[in-house]
Amino acid sequence: MTSRDISYDERPEDDRGGRVVPVRLQKFLARAGVASRRASENLMTAGRVTVNGEVVCELGSKVDPLVDVVAVDGAIVSLADGPVTVMLNKPAGVITTMKAQSDRPIVADLVPTDQYPGLYPIGRLDADTTGILLFSTDGELGNALLHPSHHVPKTYLAQVSGDLGDSEADRLRQGIELDDGPTQPAEVSFVGKRRNHVRITIHEGRYHQVKRMFEAVGHPVIALHRERFGCLELGDLKPGEWRELTDDELASLRR
Repeated sequence: MTSRDISYDERPEDDRGGRVVPVRLQKFLARAGVASRRASENLMTAGRVTVNGEVVCELGSKVDPLVDVVAVDGAIVSLADGPVTVMLNKPAGVITTMKAQSDRPIVADLVPTDQYPGLYPIGRLDADTTGILLFSTDGELGNALLHPSHHVPKTYLAQVSGDLGDSEADRLRQGIELDDGPTQPAEVSFVGKRRNHVRITIHEGRYHQVKRMFEAVGHPVIALHRERFGCLELGDLKPGEWRELTDDELASLRR
């Protein structure tokens, strides 16, 4: 199946507000596998399609897949049986936005928005940051994962400038004073014998938090990769690839 940190502000995308952008009814029907777009238009003009119990014949009509009830010949049509959450291994150079950009690639191009038009990113990753980025059509799940009171752990691999000393690592473990207040204690370890490759787990989601923490101890981040979000790991998912979460993974996230 193919296809922020960190500069990230851990909130759902404002340009979508966690809601699906209304789509043309014939496009909705085609995405749901009812028929081709042209054949779906024929179904509409024949009076066989209803939206919220009302026959809709106008080809310019739009629906919100998360709100409107669409039926063909009385049979309800839906894009999925329930909310969908997917994991993307975000490559470098891709912007976390669902809005089209004229000159830069965006994450919306890498996830199945045609199949699940309500997908929005749960949090953000900087363009130069790689790794796990979740998307969901479930606004409640997204808000819960990002809410500060839930302290969902996020683990990163950071390459920093210079060698991080033990005393500097201890400062990170105890919590760093930033301009917006002290951070919670982080879990810090070195990757192998290299003192400039650091694994760090934080339990907050403040803007640029990991980058600012390392900057505060004198070791700016050169490269950053999110390898874990809560209970989730990338596994063998390659950069640019996505997959749906399993029921067990979703249950673990909700716990």
